[in-house]
Amino acid sequence: MNRHRVTHRTIDIDGVRTFYREAGPEDAPAILLPHGYPCSSYQYRNLMPALADRWHLIAPDYPGFGYSDTPDSFSYTFDGYATFLARFAAAKKLTRYALWLHDYGSQIGLRLAIAAPERVTALIIQNGDIYEDQLGPKYETLERYWANPTPEVREKLVEAVSEEGFRGEFIGEVSEAIAERISPDLWKLAWSLLQTPRRREIMVGLMEGLRENLTWFPRYQAYLREHRPKTLIVWGPQDGYMPEGAARAYLRDVPEAELHLLEAGHWALETNLDEIVPLVRDFLGRARR
Repeated sequence: MNRHRVTHRTIDIDGVRTFYREAGPEDAPAILLPHGYPCSSYQYRNLMPALADRWHLIAPDYPGFGYSDTPDSFSYTFDGYATFLARFAAAKKLTRYALWLHDYGSQIGLRLAIAAPERVTALIIQNGDIYEDQLGPKYETLERYWANPTPEVREKLVEAVSEEGFRGEFIGEVSEAIAERISPDLWKLAWSLLQTPRRREIMVGLMEGLRENLTWFPRYQAYLREHRPKTLIVWGPQDGYMPEGAARAYLRDVPEAELHLLEAGHWALETNLDEIVPLVRDFLGRARR
């Protein structure tokens, strides 16, 4: 059996048919990989086989994303997704795991960590913002909507949930040299999976929910200060939402964290995988001791 191979499976989580990717021996230390917006577990497709010789990696598609179902009864909020992730981890019998925190996955994963800190062996943070004073300029549209939630301003959020909007999410702020390394498959696949009216409305709703999510930022920071998890930060500062300052801010609460700033943007696993993998392997190898 080739344990480096990524398998593609489904599991029922509270009646929701959930797609997930899995790699590595089931008895190896686990890494749980919640994904970001507008992607899915697809964003981890290259990382997983690169670590599967020593770790058990699991990446689900959230309800309403990727290849998972979109049930009417699900709560499409950050709290709803955190509950889903906890139920998924329990169904997969994950009792201890490192958490990969990226984009929306940082908000969802940290809620999971707060609820069960004893389960978290380490954090790997890749462009996941939890410091309001370090938000980048791309938050301006969201902040205008939160201050004045008119239909006209909301339409800007609706327009962002489009193939062209997704293209901007993947290559909007990076240099031309970095953009050339990001495949159009990313935004074209994301758009093909999210273009239904129901899923587009879910995506807009999550953008609206980011305002409430800001109230969680102090809770995330308190968790870091109290529990001091072993933390690796691999960050692409060419990011309109989460610039360099958003990475350095973590050192306020986990000053012993390892910080690596890459020549990359928000989607560093697409462009800098060869740099990230050895950093992660070294860090997790030491975190087990």
